Amino acid sequence: QVQLVESGGGLVQPGGSLRLSCAASGIMFSIYAMGWYRQAPGKERELVAQITSGGTTNIADSVKGRFTISRDNAKNTVYLQMNSLKFEETAVYYCNAHRVVAGLTSDYWGQGTQVTVSS
Repeated sequence: QVQLVESGGGLVQPGGSLRLSCAASGIMFSIYAMGWYRQAPGKERELVAQITSGGTTNIADSVKGRFTISRDNAKNTVYLQMNSLKFEETAVYYCNAHRVVAGLTSDYWGQGTQVTVSS
């Protein structure tokens, strides 16, 4: 059974920082690309950052320079360090595990963690 469990969300003031964690189980973590997505009320889910199995990162332009994604394969965990948070980044943040093999896609999602940016 695959499980992705996010943690680290909460209430933060504008300009503040949070570090999200996602612990994976039930998959061979090291061979999956791992990503963070977010969904604000009334908006579509969007990619925030992704890190491949080889460690290459893809960061959304809107958060580039402020957010960092990293992974620890020994701990089966992916992190999202978020700095200089803005009001509009209030959303539910979801962890994703993604793999494509021979044209077949595997996608797993966590339950999400709420991030609220408010003064």
